[in-house]
Formats: sequence, structure tokens, C-alpha cells
Amino acid sequence: MTHAYTEQDVEDFFDETLPNYLGFWDSDGVLHTGYFSGDADSNYPAAAERTSAMLAARAGIGGSSYVLDVGCGCGNFLTYLAGHAGCRGEGVDLSEERVKFARQRLAAVSPGQQGRVAFRHGSATRLPYEPATFSHVVSQDALFLVPDKARSHAEIYRVLRPGGIFAFSDFLQPVADIGERARKHVYDRVRWSGGYSLAGYQAALEEAGFEISLADDLQDHIRQTYRVLGVTARERADTTQDSAAREWMLTFAQSCGEIQAAIDRGEFGWGMIVARKPDNAGA
Repeated sequence: MTHAYTEQDVEDFFDETLPNYLGFWDSDGVLHTGYFSGDADSNYPAAAERTSAMLAARAGIGGSSYVLDVGCGCGNFLTYLAGHAGCRGEGVDLSEERVKFARQRLAAVSPGQQGRVAFRHGSATRLPYEPATFSHVVSQDALFLVPDKARSHAEIYRVLRPGGIFAFSDFLQPVADIGERARKHVYDRVRWSGGYSLAGYQAALEEAGFEISLADDLQDHIRQTYRVLGVTARERADTTQDSAAREWMLTFAQSCGEIQAAIDRGEFGWGMIVARKPDNAGA
């Protein structure tokens, strides 16, 4: 059965589970899919940074860019962009707890960037910015969770300058009919109602006014991400004294196996898209 999750459902889930994710995935809050060099590659931090570098390069972000990260989570991607490209930026996320973490980490790890980077709590369907504010909008594995995706596309289009770039990675729903196992372990697990195939995503963005520059199917990398995370979760569970945390990790590890099976059945995917707001477009 398909559930229609609300933004409040999504916010509550990610607020409540942040300590669990930080406890076994990455204590610095890097919680997105990695771009792996092959099946033998199990270095998640390096793969995650490779994803960020690829997305930044494909977006063409440089020192003069003003970037909005929608669904910024713990703020790592925007901080990475500011450090490597020298850009300015803002991050917005539906999870207040993740925004708090992003602000605290910025102050502790990258205090020199505080004048160029800021984070705020907010929704992708009601972005708190004036029209034509940003040269780039980016996102990593977050927009799939937005219940009203058409509204989020319209908002992203609105806050981009004419000629601006929208570059993101996101989870995909390659087929319309999802089995019960995939629904439980992939979709309902994170309060995801459903999404697009790669072709469907492009069509939705074109309907919003964007021109598609690139659409890349990255399914093999998402499978490797969850294979590595499943192993990591079991290893961390073996050394965790807290029984509740240990049970959560073991449950997540079980879901990682189911997620890989869902990928193999074509029920779950991952892609990267770069789109452009036309030069002659209004805000």
C-alpha cells in the first residue's frame, strides 16, 4: 500500500533519527550516496566526496557563484563547495535538528566560512528567498522526500537567476508498481511517498520551465553504497553498548540487504541531473 507522507512526517523522522545516523554512518554528518570506483571499493568517505566533486564540477560552481543547497541536511555539501570553490551559499532543510548540527559544525570546523555560508530551517515548497537570488541551486539525495514535487520545482525555478543552474543527485522510482518489500524497506522506511524515473524527472523539470543539460543513471553506485553501509552498521552494532542503538543499527543493516534486492528488481534507483533556467526566463 502506498502512503501519502506529509512534510511533517518527513521532518519528524529526520529530526528523531539524526543521532542514529551519526552514530554509525558518519559522525560529521556526511549522509549521502557515494560514487564508487568499482565493486571492490568500500571507502565510503572517499566515494561520498567524489559525488560532491562531480556534482560541483557538472554544475560549474566557482568563486563568483551564489549557491542554494535545498535539503542541505547537516550542511556538508555547502561547506565543501565554499571551501573548494570559494563560493557563497545558503542551505535550507526541513529537519530543524540537522540545521542545528550544520550551524554547530560550521562554527567548530569552518569558522572562517561563517560570513559566506548560512543555514536555515525551511521547506523546499516555500523557499524563504526573493526571486532570482541564486546563480545555482544544488541538492544531494533530498528532493525525493518532498511530497509536492511540482511545487518545489516551481520554487527552485523562482529563486534561480535567468541562466542559472539546478544540479542535483536524487533517488529514483524507476517503475510505477513497487512490491511490498521495497515499499517497507526503501520507501516507508524514510517516509518517501514515491518519485520519478529518470525520464519522468526530466519531463517534470521541463514542464517547470527548465532545460535539461545532463541526466545520468547512477544505479550501480547506490547499490554499492548500501552494501558498504550494511557492513558498517553490523560492525558498529557489535561494539555498541546501548541496546536501543544496537537494535536500530541491526535493523538498518537488514534494510540495506533489502534495498540492494530492490535495486536488482528495478524498484529503486539513483541519478544525477543538471538543468538550466533559460536566459530569457522571468523570475
